[in-house]
Formats: sequence, structure tokens, C-alpha cells
Amino acid sequence: MLHIFKPAPHQPLVDAGKTDPLYRKLRWQIFLGIFFGYAAYYLVRKNFALAMPYLVEQGFSRGDLGFALSGISIAYGFSKFVMGAVSDRSNPRFFLPAGLILAATVMLLMGFVPWATSSIMVMFMLLLLCGWFQGMGWPPCGRTMVHWWSQKERGRVVSLWNCAHNVGGGIPPLLFLLGMAWFNDWKAALYMPAFGAIVVAVFAFALMRDTPQSCGLPPIEEYKNDYPPDYDANHEQELSAKQIFRQYILPNKLLWYIALANVFIYLLRYGILDWSPTYLKEVKHFTLDKSSWAYFLYEYAGIPGTLLCGWMSDTVFRGNRGATGVFFMVLVTITTVIYWLNPAGNPNVDMACMVIIGFLIYGPVMLIGLHALELAPKKAAGTAAGFTGLFGYLGGSVAASAIVGYTVDYFGWNGGFIIMIGGGVLAVLLLILTMISENKHKQQLMEKYNV
Repeated sequence: MLHIFKPAPHQPLVDAGKTDPLYRKLRWQIFLGIFFGYAAYYLVRKNFALAMPYLVEQGFSRGDLGFALSGISIAYGFSKFVMGAVSDRSNPRFFLPAGLILAATVMLLMGFVPWATSSIMVMFMLLLLCGWFQGMGWPPCGRTMVHWWSQKERGRVVSLWNCAHNVGGGIPPLLFLLGMAWFNDWKAALYMPAFGAIVVAVFAFALMRDTPQSCGLPPIEEYKNDYPPDYDANHEQELSAKQIFRQYILPNKLLWYIALANVFIYLLRYGILDWSPTYLKEVKHFTLDKSSWAYFLYEYAGIPGTLLCGWMSDTVFRGNRGATGVFFMVLVTITTVIYWLNPAGNPNVDMACMVIIGFLIYGPVMLIGLHALELAPKKAAGTAAGFTGLFGYLGGSVAASAIVGYTVDYFGWNGGFIIMIGGGVLAVLLLILTMISENKHKQQLMEKYNV
């Protein structure tokens, strides 16, 4: 079946006079495809969290629901890694929409078939399946960006594209409110976003393309005259999975550092996001509409925050991704402490904290992905990003869902926040180590290539 996704063949070069206008047109078109295509994955990734307060009312414990929700993260962590390797040898135009439609189909099943939400194990298995299909989203986007944008312009492009997380992640609570208004059915949290995802999948397929060479264009390095220090003809050759792992992933010490840091960034990111509907309802006494808007604002605050982080990374910190991550993670950890200690009855403070945390947390998330793309050749970019995602989701997101959920059951919300804040502190420490190693790595490259 994988032959369906095989890379598109190279086409004869177009006339020189057509190269620039065609490149410009396709880059805008393709960017829209991967931006909204990936945003739609978030419609059906964490929308289950919106249904959790209603499942608690039906008798399920928070810990058990957190375990069920962790199915997405467990499968997604492995899938992003495996599918990253597959996507490096696949056509993203087919790969991304296929995964999106399959993930949406699982959510439709959970929304319309009663047995699909009848027990924790059934929900866990279905969310596990959804998580596996989710792994088909990020890697083809990474492959697309490293083929269509050169290294010098990639920081701005990746930071802008990364806002797709927030555009997609903020829409499910609004679709949920719309579904409640139309159908008065809490399962609208499951099926309304799924319908939206399927529509966007068709849109993404119409806009996306494979490599520039498949459209009769030269490689992006030639078009922009922007060659990495170690660039040669081998960078345009497809690599086997064995070559990618043995040459560019496993021996890459800096890639291991950012992967470990990603564990704790994701713990804090999803610890706040996944549990905000339940926490705000139980502890801060928010109504459905207020908690839904808090969820929405958390996501959409990440858009300007991510853009600011990308700009600061390129200008203020002069490309030092680790130092930028330290700055943002220190601030987000402090804000999480305020969010936790703020007593009930101060909804404006809670809302402000949700906005500030959302504003700050997505910058480090973006930096990890960008850094991974920069630490491997473009034919191995999907695998490198998948490697960091494996750690982020299998470690951080699973902990945010299951460990935080069971901790709250046994030790209350104070215990849950201690775990999340501890994760923020550990993320800062690992990013400091990354910052130090990054400086050494850049110095070695400059000495090797006499830059």
C-alpha cells in the first residue's frame, strides 16, 4: 500500500523565465496546504478533553479518562517517529490528507456509536488508533518545508507555519459550542471537529505538491543560492531508513538533548491544556462557555507568541534556539505557578494566566521542531522531527494525560500542578544544556568549513 505515497518523479526543468514566477506561486499555494492541513489535525487530536467533564459525570474517574486520553499520545509518539521515516520517502500531497481523514473517521465513530464511549479500554483503543493516524501530519509538513524554503528563510517560515497548532487547536471548543447549540449533545465535541477535518483534507490535497523537482523546478538551494556549509549532491538523493538512523539520528548528541527537553515542554503544554476544562470547572467554578473560551484563548495566544519567539530566536538570540527556549520556559513556569495559586473567584486572573501560558509555551515547541530540521539533511528531516516528537508525546504528553490525572485523583490538584511545574523547571535545565552544546556545535562547524 505504501507505493501509493511514493515520491513524485522529477519532471523536466521549465524554461528559465518561468522558474521564478512558478516557484513564487507554488510556495504560497503549498504553504496554505500544509498550514491548514496540519491545523485540521488539531481539530481531532485533543477534542476528547472537551468531552471529559461529561464523562466524569457519567461515573468515569479523572485518572481513567487521563489514561484513555494518553492513548493518543502513546500512539502518536511512536507513529510520528515511524511515519517520519516513511514520509521521508513519500509524497506529502497524499500522505497528509490520508492521515487526516483516517483520524477524523475514528472521531466520527466515537461520536455516533454508543459502544465507542462505553468503557475506558474501548476509548483507549480508539484513541490509540486516532493517535497513530495523527503521526501522518507533522512529518510530511517538515519534508515539504525543507524542500521548498532555504535554510536562511526557514526560521520565519517554520514559526509562521507552527501557528497552525493554535489555529486548529482553538477551533474545537467553538465547534463544540455550536454543536451544543444545534443538537444539545455533548458528543458534538467529538463529531463536529471530525466533519471539519475531512473538509480541510480535501482542500489540502488540492493545494499541496511534492518536491520542486517534481514540478520541473531546481532544488531550493540552487534557486535561492543558499547552500548549507556541508551541502553536496548527495543531499538531493533519497536515503534508506537504515542510512538515516545510522548516519544522522542515533549519533547526533544535540538531537538527543532537545528530544529530552521536549518531554518536559510537552508535559507542561498538555498538562495545562488537557486538564483546563476539568480544572476550571471543578476548582475555579467556570461555566461551559467560560472554560471553552479559556481553552480557545490559550491556543490563539500562541500565534503572536510563536511569531515573537521565531523573531527573537533569529535576531535577539542570533539563531541560538536553546537560549531562546530558556527565556520562554522560565516565564511560562512562573505564570503556571500564578495560575495554580490564584484562588477561586478571580476569573480574570485565570483567563490572563491561560492567555500568557499559551502565548509563551508554543515558542519552545516550535523551536524544538525547527532545531530538529536543522540538525539533519533535508532527506532525513521528517525522521529527525519524528525523533523529538517520540520523546515529547510518549514521555511528556502521556505524563500530562495519565500521570497528572491519577495524581489529581490521589493527591488533589496541588499534586498535579507540582508535577507540571517540576516539568517546567527540568525543561529549563535541559535547554541550558542544549544552549551550551549548541554553541560548541556551531563553533566546530565554523572551524571545519572555515566559515
